[in-house]
Amino acid sequence: MSRVGTVSIAAPDAPDPLLPEPNELWQETCDWQPDAAQAQLLQALYARTIAVNRQLNLTRIISPEDFWEKHLWDSLRAIAPLGWLNAGATAPAIVDIGTGGGFPGLPIAIAVPQATVALNDATRKKLAFLDGLVAQLGLENVRTLAGRAEAIGHHPGHRARYDAAMVRAVGPPSVCAEYGLPLLKIGGTAVLYRGRWSNADTEALRPALAQLGGELVEIAAYKTPLSRSNRHCLYVRKRAKTPSAFPRAIGIPTKTPL
Repeated sequence: MSRVGTVSIAAPDAPDPLLPEPNELWQETCDWQPDAAQAQLLQALYARTIAVNRQLNLTRIISPEDFWEKHLWDSLRAIAPLGWLNAGATAPAIVDIGTGGGFPGLPIAIAVPQATVALNDATRKKLAFLDGLVAQLGLENVRTLAGRAEAIGHHPGHRARYDAAMVRAVGPPSVCAEYGLPLLKIGGTAVLYRGRWSNADTEALRPALAQLGGELVEIAAYKTPLSRSNRHCLYVRKRAKTPSAFPRAIGIPTKTPL
């Protein structure tokens, strides 16, 4: 897979609002900051997303500051502990489950060009937009993956094929784990994005992880840099093969969480 490519996005009628460029915050919180090409790609991602947002309802987060913090920074802060942002890091195969408008997968693909990223969603209209956006941004390390996570998890081309599964704004933590762990290789990591978190939440999640072959290895707690909102990120390591019964049939994980 190649590095990020040339941006070619048609200009809207009005000038694009510009994202903030808080390189000092990137550096302080992620030990990384975008280079000029990556900053251009992140700006183009924002411009194209808000240009089509009214038609596709991709996000309610449209101001430049909110988009930077709640989509771009939030996507990348979660992967900072994994070392992928370091120069010369290994090239993980990543699946972004329930990607919606492309988050966290697209910011990760821009920031970690050595990775390969599969954007999974069940809404084909959103995936059609993402296919066009990926082509316009020149992101040759990204592809889209249509279908429900319950079905993808049993597909031989995807089950136990990924190094990491990113699950953000999809559902309860046990549901996120049931979607993500079947797709991981042994030793892979599911990254579960959460807001508030408690010790009681941790104890409630452990039995589900035991059934799925996973182990909670780290909980990262931090605040967003602009609004100072609470964030937690759960890192779940796949220690054993996920039983063939999981994920359960479409709709069952959300209706009857483990």
